[in-house]
Amino acid sequence: MFIKRYLHDILIAVEAIIANRLKSILTALGIIFGVAAVISMMAIGNGAEQEILEQIKLVGVNNIVITPSTYSLSDGAGGDGNGQPTAKKFSKGLTLLDVEAIKKIVPTVERISPVISFNYSALLNGISKPVVLEGIDNHYFDLFNMQLAEGNRFNTTQVEKGLPVCVIGNNIKEQFFRQQDPIGKYIKCGQIWLKIIGVVERRDFTASASDELGISSSDNKIFIPVQTMLLRFKNRSLIRADEVLSANKNSNGNGMVVIYGGPEQTEEPVDTDDNLNQLDKIVVQIKETEQLSSSATLIKRMLLRRHSDLYDFEVTIPELLLKQQQKTKKIFNIVLGVIAGISLVVGGIGIMNIMLASVLERIREIGVRQALGAKQKDIIAQFLSESTLISLTGGIIGIILGVVLSQIITAMFDIKTIVSAFSIFIAFGVSVGVGIIFGYLPAKRAAANDPVVSLRS
Repeated sequence: MFIKRYLHDILIAVEAIIANRLKSILTALGIIFGVAAVISMMAIGNGAEQEILEQIKLVGVNNIVITPSTYSLSDGAGGDGNGQPTAKKFSKGLTLLDVEAIKKIVPTVERISPVISFNYSALLNGISKPVVLEGIDNHYFDLFNMQLAEGNRFNTTQVEKGLPVCVIGNNIKEQFFRQQDPIGKYIKCGQIWLKIIGVVERRDFTASASDELGISSSDNKIFIPVQTMLLRFKNRSLIRADEVLSANKNSNGNGMVVIYGGPEQTEEPVDTDDNLNQLDKIVVQIKETEQLSSSATLIKRMLLRRHSDLYDFEVTIPELLLKQQQKTKKIFNIVLGVIAGISLVVGGIGIMNIMLASVLERIREIGVRQALGAKQKDIIAQFLSESTLISLTGGIIGIILGVVLSQIITAMFDIKTIVSAFSIFIAFGVSVGVGIIFGYLPAKRAAANDPVVSLRS
C-alpha cells in the first residue's frame, strides 16, 4: 500500500515532466553540463596521475641520474656552482672511475650502471636504419624496470672481455627480423658485427616523458656491454692514433689544424656537442626512498672533489621531481573539481528556481489534489520526485557527455584521460542529491498551500 501510494505520486511527476518537455530539458541543462564537467575534469586528473606513475616506473624507483653539465671540459674550465666558469682547473668529466668510486664510498647504493650513447646506423641485408647504440651494465635493465621478451642478458665473460654481443629493442627486431627469431643472429653496427642475445620487451612511452628525468624509449636502441663500447667502438677519454694522424694531415705546418670542407661521411659517430666525457650518464639506485636526498648530496660532494671542485656534472632525482609534479597536479585537479562542483550547485539553484515558478503556475492542480484527499506528504513526494527525476536524467546525460568529452580531449589535444567508475558513481550520486536538496524547498512550499485558497485562485 505504501509503495503503491508513492508510486502514484512519482507517476504524476513523470507525466508533468513529459507535458513540459522543453522546460524540463532547459532545467536540466545546468546539471548536464555540471556533471559532464566533473567527469571530464576527474578523467584529466586520473590520466595525469596515471601518466606520472608510469613515468616513475620508467625512470625506476629510487634512481639518481648523473649527467655532464653544459660547462663540462670546455677549455679545461668548469662551473663554480653559480653558472660562472672557472679557469686553471681540469677535470676528466664522468668516467668509469667515478662509477667505481660511488660503488665503494656511498653505502646506500643498491645498483649502478654507466651509460654511453652514440648514434649509429644498423645494417643487415642491405637495409640500413638509424639506431642509438648504448653501452651499459647488466644492472641497467633492473634500474629502468626493463624486461626481456626473448633471450638473455649479458653474462660475466661478455661484460668483462667486451665481447661483440647485444640486446636489441623491439623496433630493431620488427625492422630487421620480422618473421625470424633474432636470437643468435648478427647485425652490423658501424664496422662491428654484433651477435644478438636478447630482445627488450616493448614499453609504452609517453611524449611528455623527458630525457632530463632519465627517461628514453628503448625500442630503437641496441644495448651492448660498456666495455664493448670502449674497446670496439669509441672511448672519448682516449686520443686515438688515427685521429692524431688525421689532424696532422690537415695541419698547415705551423701547428695549426686546418679543416677543408665538411666531415667525411662515415659510419663512425660524429660528436657535434664537444662532449669529451667518457660516460654520458651514470644511473644510481638507492636502497630506500628516504635516503635519496642525502645520497644525492653525498654523491655530489664526492664527485666535486674528484673533479677538481668543478661543477661539470648534474645530479638529478627523477622520482622526487615526478612526485612534486604529482602533488602539484593533485592540487590543480582539486581546484578544477571545485570549479566543476560549483557548476553543479548553480544547476541545482536553477532547478529550485524553475520548481518554485512551477509551484506558482500549478496552484489549482495542487488544490484539486488536496481537495481529493492528498496529504502534504503526497504533494511533497510529487514535486520532490519531479525535481529528482529532472536532476537524475540530467546526470545520466551529463555522464554520457562527460565520457564523450574525455575522448574528444584525448583525440584533439593528446591529453591522457581515464574515466573511472568512482567518478561516474560520484557524479550520479551528486546529481540525485542536488535534485533532492534543491527540490525540497519548492516541494515544501507546494504542500503548504491552502486548498480553499488554491481552488479559488
